Amino acid sequence: MLASRVIPMLAIVALLAGSALAADKPLTLSGENTKVEFVGSKKDGKHNGGFKKLTGTATAKGTDPTTLSLNVVIDANSLYSDDQKLTAHLKSPDFFDVKRHPEAKFESTGVTKEKEGYKLSGKFTLHGETKELSFPADISVAPDGLKLAAKFTIDRNEWGISFGQGQINDEVAITLTVATKK
Repeated sequence: MLASRVIPMLAIVALLAGSALAADKPLTLSGENTKVEFVGSKKDGKHNGGFKKLTGTATAKGTDPTTLSLNVVIDANSLYSDDQKLTAHLKSPDFFDVKRHPEAKFESTGVTKEKEGYKLSGKFTLHGETKELSFPADISVAPDGLKLAAKFTIDRNEWGISFGQGQINDEVAITLTVATKK
């Protein structure tokens, strides 16, 4: 009699545990659902660009954005800009040096709730240099996927990219957009 009650209860517990694990299953990030774009500027203009290829994962516990964990690897050679000649120069040793540094990486270390939105923090590796990076982000984690939008700037010199100092602005505007579906 006791066994007839315990076995169905164990089956329910197992189903619930399986659902909880499935909810924490990593989402796949790619160039299709994740965009990393930038704007570099100088006195007489600006140029838009970004990266076409990346891989990575995103996980969160339930729908709580503060539990979000991101790991992204960007294919530096997939860099593009609004000018073909500039794209080739940006891939050269003067800037990204994609032959020596074929990848850029971001590994999140935490997400904190702010007055407006969230702050995403992590280790960002670019041009062979790894630095701590934090930026504001709008993050929404739902049962059917993840949405993240962020706009921030970095100082390119901190990652050893200093070509054209005095002619090219040191601050580079970055836009990050993630829209995944489970």
